[in-house]
Amino acid sequence: MRTSTRRPRPAADDAALVDRIGSRLKQARLAAGLTQQQVAGDRYTKAYVSALENGLVRPSMTALSFFGAQLGIAPSRLIGDETPAWSRLEADVHLAAGRWAEAVDAYTNLLDAPADPGTRAELLRGRAEGHARLDAPLPAAADAAEAIRLFKAAGRDADSALATYWLAYAQHKQDNVEEARSLLREVLERVRSGLSVEPDFNVRLLLALSAIESMDGDHGKALAYLQEVRALEGELDDRRRATYLYDLAYAYRETGDLEAAIRTGLQSLALYRVSGAEFEMGAQENNLALAFLANGNVARASELAAAARSRFEGLHDERWLAHVQDTVAQIAIAEGHLEDALAMTAQAIATAERTQNHRARMSAIVTRARVLLAMGDEAGATSGFEQAAGLARELGPRGLLRDILSQWADVLARSGQHEKAYALTREALAAG
Repeated sequence: MRTSTRRPRPAADDAALVDRIGSRLKQARLAAGLTQQQVAGDRYTKAYVSALENGLVRPSMTALSFFGAQLGIAPSRLIGDETPAWSRLEADVHLAAGRWAEAVDAYTNLLDAPADPGTRAELLRGRAEGHARLDAPLPAAADAAEAIRLFKAAGRDADSALATYWLAYAQHKQDNVEEARSLLREVLERVRSGLSVEPDFNVRLLLALSAIESMDGDHGKALAYLQEVRALEGELDDRRRATYLYDLAYAYRETGDLEAAIRTGLQSLALYRVSGAEFEMGAQENNLALAFLANGNVARASELAAAARSRFEGLHDERWLAHVQDTVAQIAIAEGHLEDALAMTAQAIATAERTQNHRARMSAIVTRARVLLAMGDEAGATSGFEQAAGLARELGPRGLLRDILSQWADVLARSGQHEKAYALTREALAAG
């Protein structure tokens, strides 16, 4: 549904600002070679864009963020450096509401102005979270690291701990598992030693450590952290409980308890739906699709994968879309549609390479190898496993390397290459 074009006319005291924004919007649109309808997209109307360009209405920050994305520029460029900066409250509200792009732009605007070290650290930490949520780990890590330095210099230990959490998050996003684990364990020890933090921060640390251990293939440790969370379950809000169940479902699936994975996964999905957490719903739908696929329910797996694919396409999240494309390819294998599976793995690999999603790329290469094996191309399949294993040895994580080596060893054993299969099995055990 498109947004109505009925807006209050700007008051006299901000008419000049509205005129400048309208002028910049028009200049950016013409420079991009777009019509007013193209800039409006499917959210606004041509008439609304025209009214903005002519200074007849005052735009919201949400509208400016949308038009900035349509034009490929930061919303702050439409406002201009000489205009008043977005308020700190507005930046924090964007962050709390999950409007990550708007939050990053708002914090950037505020950081352009002089600020004392403590305030600058708070702004950097907020922007670090926004970058991390937007799957931009490099700027997130840079912001978080500077925030940590400033907080430590000011003796603000609790604030430093939260900034460290986002630095660990950024490292995790880059598959730097050991660094992320080390940072989170350090903070957890400080909390257990009496560091005063927000009530839910301990839960966030435990959930993050559980996710890291699952990613690294140590599902026993992941479940141990989740058992600690279970003791605090009654204190969790719906969003945190959904995350707890999400991690629990993932650990159950990886350890082979598919019924438990499906049961807890569906509970998590329902809670995310109540919270309106679109991204998390898509991730859980994909995980549930894999659980149903492993449990033999291909139709349900296909339904959930289609929902996840549609959701991430709507969110323009290509990084997670690569995972879903790989899931769709695995479903096509189960359905016997090998040509479709081969085409989908090509899409998944291309998407993963474009977004530098190493884990999705390795998984899709393995899926392609499975397709080639089913087609009788044993040499192509072996080459695929070798490529995926090489990437996993270089980039990690260990859990994925172990899985790739185990599958490759099975292929070699079935073809009679028992000595090579044995060597890979030994390497897989060492990786675990």
